[in-house]
Amino acid sequence: MREWWREFSGLVLPVACAGCGRPRTELCPVCGSALSGAAPRRVRPSPRPAGLPEVYAAAPYENAVRAVLLAHKERGALGLARPLGRALAASVRAGTGPMGAVGPLLLVPVPSAHSATAARGHDPVRRIARSAAHELRRAGCPARVLPVLRQRRRVVDQSGLGARGRRANLAGALEVAGGGERLLAHGRVVLVDDLLTTGSTLAEAARAVAEALGSPRGSAGRAVGFPGRAVCAAAVVSASPSAFEINRN
Repeated sequence: MREWWREFSGLVLPVACAGCGRPRTELCPVCGSALSGAAPRRVRPSPRPAGLPEVYAAAPYENAVRAVLLAHKERGALGLARPLGRALAASVRAGTGPMGAVGPLLLVPVPSAHSATAARGHDPVRRIARSAAHELRRAGCPARVLPVLRQRRRVVDQSGLGARGRRANLAGALEVAGGGERLLAHGRVVLVDDLLTTGSTLAEAARAVAEALGSPRGSAGRAVGFPGRAVCAAAVVSASPSAFEINRN
């Protein structure tokens, strides 16, 4: 009911740009350009957690981009899923390259805590992932969303934790739901999230996927042992500006 009301209210109530507040538009051209106006680049958090796959991001997490992500995630501006999905789709394409014979792209969203999803009234990462898969299919790239990751134990809110605390909080926290490994083995796995900060969440997600596939991880965090099938990469909408700065050096 809450999600229906948000969809309805977005049609009848006045809107303003989520990035800058400009009236009569949910996302103005300037803020839209900040989100997806540049080519996605590889990002590398420092310190880099063990097992983190290659991650590509569309924009630094600052200013208008930060405001747009928070509006979608925390304030239920569900119409922003479409431009956020376009940005995520661009990151996916940058990180996967030509498809070749590896089958469809399998977008695996990082799960939110059940309490967070209930409080927000929606799952923001899954919603953005669905929008990204739609954009990829429109461009002729077969893609689907596989929400097979789940939390197998409770974790604490990570907002006040540093890199070491986040790694400890998430260690062993994720798993692939029963039967999910069969689905993951029929395409190229791309872990997706809205934001990368320390990389701990994506590293844990990569561990869970590799464990489910019975595949060891290489030095770059890739799932190996399934040539031409399951290759684990990662893509996000946004990342900490410092991760981009390291990438430029």
